[in-house]
Amino acid sequence: MYDFTILVLEGAYSSSVAASLDILSTAARLAPHHGVAAPTWRVCSIDGGTVALQSGISVDTARLPRRHATDTSVWVVPGLGLDKPLAIAQRFAMDDACSAIAALRKHAQAGGTVAASCSGVFMLQAAGLLKDKRVTTTWWLAPELKRVEPGCHVDAHRMVCDHGAVVTAGAAFAQTDLMLHLLRKLCGSALVDAISRVLLLDGREAQAPFIVPEAFSNGDDLIGRLAARIEAALPSPPKIGELAQEFCMSERTLSRHVQKATGKSTLALVQSVKQRRARALLASSRMTVEQLAAAVGYQDATALRRLMRRVAGANPSRFRPAAVETS
Repeated sequence: MYDFTILVLEGAYSSSVAASLDILSTAARLAPHHGVAAPTWRVCSIDGGTVALQSGISVDTARLPRRHATDTSVWVVPGLGLDKPLAIAQRFAMDDACSAIAALRKHAQAGGTVAASCSGVFMLQAAGLLKDKRVTTTWWLAPELKRVEPGCHVDAHRMVCDHGAVVTAGAAFAQTDLMLHLLRKLCGSALVDAISRVLLLDGREAQAPFIVPEAFSNGDDLIGRLAARIEAALPSPPKIGELAQEFCMSERTLSRHVQKATGKSTLALVQSVKQRRARALLASSRMTVEQLAAAVGYQDATALRRLMRRVAGANPSRFRPAAVETS
């Protein structure tokens, strides 16, 4: 029996597949030194054989078994390299994807655990496994996931969401976070801490520090122009009513458009622009946190600290390079 089944589709992110295998291989080497059983795994595809990934890389796979009743392994779907809703729909219409989705459904129905990162999470949605669950995916596709599965709670800020038998992770390199999370459940924290040190992997709980409002909107032109207008006006951004008037619409229409494009309120968009600007200043200047707060439109540093803890999951000092540390 295996602990993990890495389910690979043609065109998957080579980095996500490789990261999964490197982390598992490292876990197997280090496990004896920590008094735990080494994890076991297999790499499967629907038909078996050599599967082409992105960037001209390929991986050898075994054929996914047709019977799943006695399979207790965690099925893991690495990122698929699909960055647009249309690309997801087209890929999932192919025979191998349809077969993989059906197999994931059967595995879950038999009591198995499934996990996926990035656009791979949409395979779990297509299998009907996300309803009534808190999940995450790559942050710029979060609104699309909420659209196609309104019955789940999409938390785009989280790096990993664990709902027991369904575990999801964020953008492509969140595959590392996903594998470490799954190994921690199986083998314990001591082994995972050792893996992280050997591979120089930092623990990350949130995607929020990486979210860019314009990209989060999946290319929506209005959101890009709104974000640019807000940032250009800092430290005194226009009020929401003024923004609506400038863009020739009611506040309600503006709010509806922002919500549809980003899954967030207009105020959240403003705050996201502020924290992004603050992070840029933290990385490139010697301004104190008080000066940074004033530069992005807050009366005191407490408000900025509160915003960054909520949106980015850390205090401002976390984002300042050591070379420009200041009091």
